[in-house]
Amino acid sequence: MADKNNKVPENVPGPWYVDNELCTPCRVCLDEAPELIRYNADETKVYFFKQPEGDELAKAQSARDVCPQAAIADDGE
Repeated sequence: MADKNNKVPENVPGPWYVDNELCTPCRVCLDEAPELIRYNADETKVYFFKQPEGDELAKAQSARDVCPQAAIADDGE
């Protein structure tokens, strides 16, 4: 389960994030939410470059649900 203390450094502030220790950039989350998530510079992790708003929330939830490592979370902050 994702830990808010291990956020990928590139994550924008907000409740949605990717756990730096759990992420193994398998790409499935990118396919679900390309308008919210992208690779970091060396393509070793993904991160939220934009927090979801409105209809995008369903995309973020879908990305979280398909993540095989449970590296995506919404901690409510």
